[in-house]
Amino acid sequence: MLKRRRSKLEITDIFIYAFGIFIIAIILYGSFETLRQGKYSASQWADLFVFGITIGGIYALIALGYTMVYGILQMINFAHSEVFMAGPLTAFFLADALAKSGLLATNPAISLLLIFAFSMIVSTTVAVLLERIAYRPLRHAPRLVPLITAIGASFFLQYAFRGLFGTQFKVYPEIPALEGVVTIGVVRLTYTQILVMISAAALMIGLQAFVQRTRTGKAMRAVAESRESAALMGINVDSIILTTFVLGGALAGAAGVLYALVFTQVSFAMGFIPGIKAFTAAVLGGIGIIPGAMLGGLFLGIVESVGPTLFLDGLNIAAPYQLKDAIAFTLLVLVLIFRPSGIMGGQTQEKKA
Repeated sequence: MLKRRRSKLEITDIFIYAFGIFIIAIILYGSFETLRQGKYSASQWADLFVFGITIGGIYALIALGYTMVYGILQMINFAHSEVFMAGPLTAFFLADALAKSGLLATNPAISLLLIFAFSMIVSTTVAVLLERIAYRPLRHAPRLVPLITAIGASFFLQYAFRGLFGTQFKVYPEIPALEGVVTIGVVRLTYTQILVMISAAALMIGLQAFVQRTRTGKAMRAVAESRESAALMGINVDSIILTTFVLGGALAGAAGVLYALVFTQVSFAMGFIPGIKAFTAAVLGGIGIIPGAMLGGLFLGIVESVGPTLFLDGLNIAAPYQLKDAIAFTLLVLVLIFRPSGIMGGQTQEKKA
């Protein structure tokens, strides 16, 4: 078997593996130097880790939309980043109205539930319209056709919302109830971070329970295995696909509000970078695998938050945090080199290749 592997290795394979090993060596050396120099306290490392979990939970919620659609249709819904953008951008006007009326300060729980519900409804509506108008007519077209359509739909939605709401950043109103800080040893948690982590965890657990324990969830898994076989067993494939888009849109809308609470600003272009990061998280975890998307999002968020300081500060690189996006995509390259199917992926089926 070893001889067979050696015979299959080409110069490009050797170069790619050597590149991956080189990057890993730099990461290990930079991490060792950073820790040896001891510039950062345990509290600072804890802050970075907590922020990584916070943003990772948001990435995971968005990534679930990518991975569910891929699992069912074997296509990448690149317009999902605009589904993520549509909810919180539209819900800003509700949040602003609630703040001006005083309800956001006096009844923050009810106000947040209304904002979440409105954002999820808007994102779900956009996702459903995408499926019915852009993707369903191309269900049996060559795989490249819906992919190009998804890119076109992404641009259409982005500039449609730009025309509707303008190009200015919109700042979500402050919520007095979320301004506190909880300290547990060296770990400091803002109320906003606690809300984001609890909400993301509840939504992910709820989705996993839905997929594993309900008849609709079982039907989704059957359609993901084989649409033809599922149809022969009496499953309404179109209905299940629509349900997948509904779930992905609702999760994206919730993730959009959580993102707005953390970063406070929303705009028509806000979906691009988080969307790319979420797609990266889905690939890291194993595209088409729901727990993989969750794990990939959390892993990417932690690496993106902790990585620049840990990997690069010891190498005396100026402003290492500005390279967080480069670190995130370098991580993707390493995973694709050493485990192309993702962290939780097994052998990739030929039809999903």
